[in-house]
Amino acid sequence: MTNFNLMILAAGYGKRMKNLTKFKPKPLLKINNKELLRNNIDFFLSLGCKKIVINTHYLNEQIDNFIQNFYADKNIQLTYEPTLLNTGGGIKNALSLLEDKNFLVTNSDIFWNEENISDVKNLLKFINQSEDYCLLLSDYKKSTGIERSNGDFVIDNNYVRRWKKNDPIIFYSGLQILNPKIFDKVDSNKFSINLIWDELILKKKLKGKIMQSKLLHIGDIKTFNKIVT
Repeated sequence: MTNFNLMILAAGYGKRMKNLTKFKPKPLLKINNKELLRNNIDFFLSLGCKKIVINTHYLNEQIDNFIQNFYADKNIQLTYEPTLLNTGGGIKNALSLLEDKNFLVTNSDIFWNEENISDVKNLLKFINQSEDYCLLLSDYKKSTGIERSNGDFVIDNNYVRRWKKNDPIIFYSGLQILNPKIFDKVDSNKFSINLIWDELILKKKLKGKIMQSKLLHIGDIKTFNKIVT
């Protein structure tokens, strides 16, 4: 379970946070007096993460300084994107830093906490397998910060497929296991992770695990204000 690599996606503009991200990148916003990025780093280090890669773009200097000031003694590397590469492109751009094995990817705006430890540990059981792809999913009843009537995925015979009308409403939690091999045939350097997911679904290689704990997604200013006030 321990000794895994993690990528934190932290390059976006955070536009749904409105004025809160005018002068500060979203990963440095605070919940319970703790930056989202710090919370991510501390949470996964506590689970045995040995290396963290963080992609940056918007106000990247602030994230650079944050890491230098608080985590200079940790194995954390930053990869700057002069032009945003989207989720899939950002991961592909960082593969040389993540080694040739399964790795974890998390969105930086998920506020992981002690309640989630068991679910994340269950996902990590797949991390040392030869080649694996698995999404951590959340039932809408346990998801804070995601408000829509359509889901993302469902699990069908142990594998993930896209959500269809009348399916249970299940969301992607923001945490997944990937392997570098799936990026080999992607020629583009700028693309959504959905391209990778659809390829894996077609090949029946994408697994899914449903969280038992609650998911806290700081997706917009409405959720942020609800949590901090």
